[in-house]
Amino acid sequence: MIRLHGWNLDQTEAILLQDELRQRLVLIWDGRPVRTIGGMDVSFLGDHARAAIVVLRYPDLTPLAAVTAETPLTFPYVSGLLAFREGPAVLAAWEKLPQKPDLLMFDGHGIAHPRRFGLASHIGLWLETPAIGVAKSRLYGHHDAVDTHFGAWSALCDEQHSEDVIGAALRTRPGGKPLYVSPGHLIDLEHALAFVLACCRGRRLPEPTRLAHQASKGAHLPVEVGAN
Repeated sequence: MIRLHGWNLDQTEAILLQDELRQRLVLIWDGRPVRTIGGMDVSFLGDHARAAIVVLRYPDLTPLAAVTAETPLTFPYVSGLLAFREGPAVLAAWEKLPQKPDLLMFDGHGIAHPRRFGLASHIGLWLETPAIGVAKSRLYGHHDAVDTHFGAWSALCDEQHSEDVIGAALRTRPGGKPLYVSPGHLIDLEHALAFVLACCRGRRLPEPTRLAHQASKGAHLPVEVGAN
């Protein structure tokens, strides 16, 4: 894990830092083997953030480990700057993991972001681990209608540079609302979509982020004995 910066920043400094760090992103898949996938989500408990990371074996998606960590909230809620609010808790949870996953899925955005540097990009760069943003709602960009069948998707394009594809609106359940998938770091859109679809089991959310959401809310997740 590389310590990119401190967290004691104001909003102006945070925006400038995003603009600087996005230059370091690598949005190419290198074909590395993926045997485990980690899902990350964050819930809020008063003035604390609780981050959960669930590691699943891939491709059968057996849960191997689940950890949570709580940290005080020191940054206000500002759209587009959630990494500065949630990041410390996510990194604290990462430190507790008995095994580090080969790939990460975040309940949040990668480059489908006004400055192309959402939570998945920020933490993926910090951890130097392939990261995918899998968000339940659109933050930025525009797309055409998505067909209703499983696996249908429509390119999500930059609002100011419409020729630039920054993600996809992906149908993960027939007739359900699409998810917004975008590369975070060390992956491209094609492989991000393929991994998300491979992790869907009949629900709208892929299993890594669905289970991480449950864990962040306090649910106990059974893990495979001897998985460490």
